[in-house]
Amino acid sequence: MKVRSKVLVLVWLFFCPSCRGGEAPETVSVEEKQSALWYLAMNLNPADGHIMDYTTGWAEDRFIGTYSRALTHDFLSRVVWNEPVSYIALVRHWKGVVEAVKVFRFRESSRSLLSRFKDMNPGREVVTEGGPLEEHISISAQNMADDPVFSVEGDLAFNWGYGNNGVRIVLTGGHLSRLIDNDDNTHGLGNHFACNPLTGNTTHKEWAHEISNIQDSGRNPTVVQGTDHGSGSKYISGPVYGNYAIFVSKTANTFLKPGNMLDIEIEIKPRYKFF
Repeated sequence: MKVRSKVLVLVWLFFCPSCRGGEAPETVSVEEKQSALWYLAMNLNPADGHIMDYTTGWAEDRFIGTYSRALTHDFLSRVVWNEPVSYIALVRHWKGVVEAVKVFRFRESSRSLLSRFKDMNPGREVVTEGGPLEEHISISAQNMADDPVFSVEGDLAFNWGYGNNGVRIVLTGGHLSRLIDNDDNTHGLGNHFACNPLTGNTTHKEWAHEISNIQDSGRNPTVVQGTDHGSGSKYISGPVYGNYAIFVSKTANTFLKPGNMLDIEIEIKPRYKFF
């Protein structure tokens, strides 16, 4: 997709010397409203045989997956992960067709996702502000009542460590376990129930799981989406609600609506201009 570059139009206003006192012509700049780009940073498929849990990929400077299967399998773009960004969109989709989307503005502009997810000690950081800039859910979307992104209000928090548990992305409107709690009860994207959340390391792969639904699993089995989880005895494989994609941008603050097809790069007109 082609991005139109910033256009500077020079408008020469000629006035008669008697009106302008013999001054040189004025130069006025007029800026054309730009298109903006979203880039695919990550895709999570909770049933592709690869587990993108708390300890895998998020804080590592490496490429995961392939471009040809970027929207159907687990994927992480090392290039995009290292780029400073100001906006983030979380998108639930089926084979690239948008089903639901939330767009947020980062509190700190111009930091990369890699730098944010490496910031695990102390972690537990609310990284966006003001709640979603926009939210859209298809009228035909199912399984929304306990969706880890679209059933919860609030802003995004990264690296939510508690006890020996960690969740990479949660929403602040849900249950956020205290630092001292070891209750297995904060759920989101990129989860682990037996790790060091301050370093992102573990020796217990059996407690890894990619996508966890909103639930009270403190004393109950934990229902996770799909089969991408470890062999821990409390896990129950539940239905897959879709793939979850993470898009980022430096300037775009609105996103495709449900029913549109995703790509690894999306051109769109910004809805707001903050500065």
